[in-house]
Amino acid sequence: MEEKYYIKISPESISGDVFQQVLSGNTFGVYSAMTAVLSGGTGGDSLLTGLTIPVLFKQSFDDMGYYTPFDGYILQKDVVASFITSGDPTNQYTIRLFNTSNDFKKFTKLSNYSVDWGDGTTDTLTSHSPNYLSHTYGNSPDDYVITITQTNPWGLTTVRKPVYMPITGATVTNPLGNITFTPQGGNWSGIPLNYNFIFTGDSENTVAQQTSDNYTTVPFVVTGFTSSRLRELRQYGTTPYVVGLPIAKGGQPFGEINQITTGYTWYTIDGVEYYDYPNGTTLYIAESSGFTSNNITETPITKEEVLLNVVGPPEIQSEIFIERGKLSAFEPLQRLGEVDNVGDLEKYGYRYFKINNSTE
Repeated sequence: MEEKYYIKISPESISGDVFQQVLSGNTFGVYSAMTAVLSGGTGGDSLLTGLTIPVLFKQSFDDMGYYTPFDGYILQKDVVASFITSGDPTNQYTIRLFNTSNDFKKFTKLSNYSVDWGDGTTDTLTSHSPNYLSHTYGNSPDDYVITITQTNPWGLTTVRKPVYMPITGATVTNPLGNITFTPQGGNWSGIPLNYNFIFTGDSENTVAQQTSDNYTTVPFVVTGFTSSRLRELRQYGTTPYVVGLPIAKGGQPFGEINQITTGYTWYTIDGVEYYDYPNGTTLYIAESSGFTSNNITETPITKEEVLLNVVGPPEIQSEIFIERGKLSAFEPLQRLGEVDNVGDLEKYGYRYFKINNSTE
């Protein structure tokens, strides 16, 4: 859905629109018309300078489209007439064209390719990628449209792409997508605030950059409160809880009671330490390594552009239907025939009958 933003600039919100007037010996500021602000400067110049308008862009999940696992293989949309361009490292006015049309298809063997460089020059393209055809433009900045045409017995296929000369090796000054915002009011007025859109975990999409040890010392301690698990270490006999006795489940070590004092009971289950206190509180202490290379899988994903702004309805994978049977208005009366005494009446059919106990 397209969103539109409307910004209204009124005289009341522009300090440059206040002019000093003297009336009856008193000087005070008054607002003028917007025409005075827009053309009241020297030579009719505008006084509306240095205006900063913060704009908030919002994006929801339905604007993002759908992401699906990517197998690493790219299929180009046009397989019979497609090309890519790149600059020449030795000349910023020279461009290289790579024909990426599928030359393994039999019908492309009957095709002829020509290139219109957009400056009146046309060349014949005889090779496919990784070979390339280069062209040098004039030494003046300008826009050009490169056109590749495929001619075959069935017709013509034409693909166009715009380019701008010169092609310079752009230096990315903010590889993390840094943006600076300077508030115009409040306690932080005039103080630049810097934000990064992405961090190393985004710009370097590898398993090694996603593991916890890149950001903290592992293992790290995790603590909290939980319910007591002491009964899981209970033994048969007159002494149910024995200190120092390893407990096993399924042939594997499970837990052990480490210490029993008047202040707390300390035991370990599956590597997690528990402390039970007399007031019913249980404290647990565990060590965690967070994300490791063993529980992260590197899988490429691709964005389905055709599904932008498309949100599918909830899909029910399974349904549960409970058959309650057929109930008759006389069924409770008929079931009384199966009851012989009050005891049976109370237990019949998992308390089928509602019994009202009253002494009156």
